[in-house]
Amino acid sequence: MGSNNQIPHMNLLRKTQCHSGWDWGICLLVSGIYDDVFISVVNQASLERVSTEQIWKQDGSVDVVVQIYHQAVSGVEISIGFDEVEKRITSTDGEVTSVSFTVETPKLWWPAGYGEQPLYDLNVTMDGQTINKRLGLRKLELNNAEDDIGSAMEFRINDFPITARGANWIPMDAMPARESKTRYESLLGDAVAANMNMIRVWGGGQYEADIFYQTCDELGLLVWQDLMFACSLYPSTQTFIDDVEPEVRYQVQRLKDYACIALWCGDNEVIGALYWYEESRNSRDRYVVNYDRLNRKLADFVTQEDPSRKFWSSSPCNGELDYGDSWHDDARGDMHFWEAWHSGASFNAYHSIKPRFCSEFGFQSWPSLSEVKTFVPQEDWNVTSPTFEGHQKNASGNSIITEMFTRYFRFPASFEQMLYLSQVQQSIAIKTGCEYWRSISPICRGMLYWQLNDNWPVSSWSSIEYSGRWKQLHYHARRVFAPTYVPFVETDDALTLRLVNNRRTQEKVTGEVVWMSWNGESLGNWNLNLDIAPDENQEVWSLNKSQWQTRADQGFFFVRFESQGEWSQNIWFAKPEVKQLAISKAKIQVDIDGSAIILTADKPAFFVHLEHDGSGRFSDSSFTLLPNEPYQVNYIGEELETLLSTLRVYDLSNSY
Repeated sequence: MGSNNQIPHMNLLRKTQCHSGWDWGICLLVSGIYDDVFISVVNQASLERVSTEQIWKQDGSVDVVVQIYHQAVSGVEISIGFDEVEKRITSTDGEVTSVSFTVETPKLWWPAGYGEQPLYDLNVTMDGQTINKRLGLRKLELNNAEDDIGSAMEFRINDFPITARGANWIPMDAMPARESKTRYESLLGDAVAANMNMIRVWGGGQYEADIFYQTCDELGLLVWQDLMFACSLYPSTQTFIDDVEPEVRYQVQRLKDYACIALWCGDNEVIGALYWYEESRNSRDRYVVNYDRLNRKLADFVTQEDPSRKFWSSSPCNGELDYGDSWHDDARGDMHFWEAWHSGASFNAYHSIKPRFCSEFGFQSWPSLSEVKTFVPQEDWNVTSPTFEGHQKNASGNSIITEMFTRYFRFPASFEQMLYLSQVQQSIAIKTGCEYWRSISPICRGMLYWQLNDNWPVSSWSSIEYSGRWKQLHYHARRVFAPTYVPFVETDDALTLRLVNNRRTQEKVTGEVVWMSWNGESLGNWNLNLDIAPDENQEVWSLNKSQWQTRADQGFFFVRFESQGEWSQNIWFAKPEVKQLAISKAKIQVDIDGSAIILTADKPAFFVHLEHDGSGRFSDSSFTLLPNEPYQVNYIGEELETLLSTLRVYDLSNSY
C-alpha cells in the first residue's frame, strides 16, 4: 500500500509532486531530459515569443493586439499574418513591437455543446524565424456576484452562462517519455465524447504540453488550470519565491493565448492542508500568514502576465483572500466533497449539499477484467492478493469498496463479478451527485469529478483506465453530462422528472416515462412531448407518492428520451439499497452482425455492460434493457476478431 508523497520534503522541490507517489500513483522519481533539445541560430534578430490580447467592443467587434517579443536592432522587418490579412512592420528599439487587427464580425469560440470552435491562424515571421498560433476569439468572465445564497461560481463565455461538466486530469503516464500526441488526442477526445466541456489540470501534476491545450482549443474543452502546488505546506521565503517566479511567469506566458484556459488557480488543497498537520494546526496563524504571502505573490505573477483572467487562490476556496472552511461551505466558491469516500457517508450525502461549483468528488472502482489481465497473473485474481493490492495505492481503498458492497448490493459471486460490481457502484455514486446538482441548476454551475484518467494500471477513481478503456462510469458520464438531460428527483410528496437544457437554443424533447415491475409488467406509462428554452431547468412530470409509494418495492421507473436525434435513458429505484429489491434474473441474448451487437433480455436487466480484451469502445454500455426490446450497440474500434472471441456481457442480476 502507498500514500501521497513517499519522499520527504517534496514540497521543497519544484518537481511534479505526484512523482513521489499519490493515492492512485506509483512512486517513480523519473529524471532527465525527455523532450526535444535544440539549438537556435539567429542572425541579427531573435524572435522570442508572441502574445495576444483581445479587446472587445460594444458593437461585437474585437481588436486583436499582437505583441512581438524580440531581441533585435531597430528596423528588422516583421511579417504578421492574421485572418487572411498580412501586415509588415519594422522592429522598434525596445524588446516589444505591437500591431493590432480588427475583426468586425468574429466567429466566436464556444465550449463543447454550446457552439463551434473556429480558430484563427496567426503567423509571425522575423529574420527567418516563425511562430504560429491558432486563436479562438471569445469573451470570458467568472461571475462571483453575491446572491441570496452566498455568491455565484459561474463561468460565462460570450456573455452566456456555462454549466461546467467534466473531470480532473492527472499526468497521463508515470513515465513522461511515454506521453504522446496520439494519447493526448485520444483521452481528450474521450472527454468530449462523454459530453464534457471542462478539464481541471490538477496542481499535483504538471503543466501540460502544448498539444494538450491545442487539442482542448480544437475540441472546446475549457481548462481550469492549477499552478503546481498541492496538498502540502510550501515555504514563502524569498529564496523559494525567487525560484517559483520564473516558473509561473513562463507558464502563464506560454499558455495565456489558448482560448480554453478559463481560470488560473493558485494550488490544490493547500488551504485545506493548514488543518491536516499537527504543526500547522498548533500554529495556524503563523502558517496562514506564510500561505498568504506565497499566494499573493503567485497572484501578482499571474495577473501581471495575464490580467484578462481571474486568479482563484486555491481549490477549494470560498473566494478571494478567504481562507475559511471551503470544504464544507456550499454557499460560495468551489467545493471538494469527499464524504461518500473518505467519511463513509451514503451516496445520498450528495443530496445534502447544493454546491455553487464542485471541483472534486469521487469514488473508486477496480479495473476491468481486461485491464487486470495486463498486470495480474491469473493465480493472483483476488482483491487481496499481493499483486492486486500492489496496484491499489489508497490504504483503505479495497476495504471501502468492499464495505460499500455490503450496504448496497448482494455480494458478488466471483472475482470477475467483484470487478464489474465495483464499477457499477462507482457509477451510481458519481451519477447521484451529478444528477442532483444538475437538477438544482443554476445554483450549481459546475461539477468536475475525480478523476478522468490513470497514469499506470491501478485501482482508482478514474473513468478511463490506463489502457484507454472506458470504465462504466464514463458511459454514465456521457448520459448525465448530456447538454439536455432528464434527472429524477424525489421530493417530500412526489417523484418528479426535471428537464435541464444547457444549450443556447430552444430544444424539443420527446420520450416516455415507464413504471415497470421486476418481471417486466407495465405499471404505468406516460408520454413526453416537451419544449424548453435555452439554459432552463423545469419540472416536466410528477407522480404523487400516494399513487406509488405503497407499491414502490414492486418495480422501477425508467425514462427514455430523444433530443437532437440522440436517444438516452435514465432509471430510478425507490431504494438505493439495491440488495433489498426483488430484481428478477435476466437472460440476455447477444447477436453480432459485424460491428453491431444486438442485445435482447427476457426480463428487465440493469447495468448491462459490454467488455472485451481489445482496444476500442462501445456506443453505449452499462445501460438498462427493457424486456423483449432489442437494443443495438455499436463497437467503435478496429479489433473485430478480438471482440468476437472475448466479448463478455454483464448485468446486475447475474452478479451474485
